[in-house]
Amino acid sequence: MIVVDTNVITYLLIEGEQTVAAQELWSLDSDWRVPPLWRHELLNVLATLGKAGGLDLHEAQEIWRTALDLFASSEEDVAPSAALRLAVQAGISAYDAQFVILARRLEVPLVTEDRRLRARVPEGLLSLAQFCGLDQT
Repeated sequence: MIVVDTNVITYLLIEGEQTVAAQELWSLDSDWRVPPLWRHELLNVLATLGKAGGLDLHEAQEIWRTALDLFASSEEDVAPSAALRLAVQAGISAYDAQFVILARRLEVPLVTEDRRLRARVPEGLLSLAQFCGLDQT
């Protein structure tokens, strides 16, 4: 079991530079946990790509349905007060704090490609390459 942020979900579902790494992560551990916030973030990613011409509406809706099939049952609530506290203390967004708090509560890694977040909250956060054993640093 791991916690992943919405970017990792996006990499898994939308073909791009990080898709192979996200698929490798999925093959290593497909028990991905997420706060309910992931839905709103993914909807925004899909809408942004749709408006920019990167996806048509049908493609975006298909990705949305696939995401719900894969992750709706993996949602775990996060205490807003804990997320607020961490956001203020670590200087991160309340959105990011929800993923960090969830990982800490479940005592599992948070896999994220957000370098700024990993720098601000280094304990328990891993990149795709680090989790998959591809990072040699």
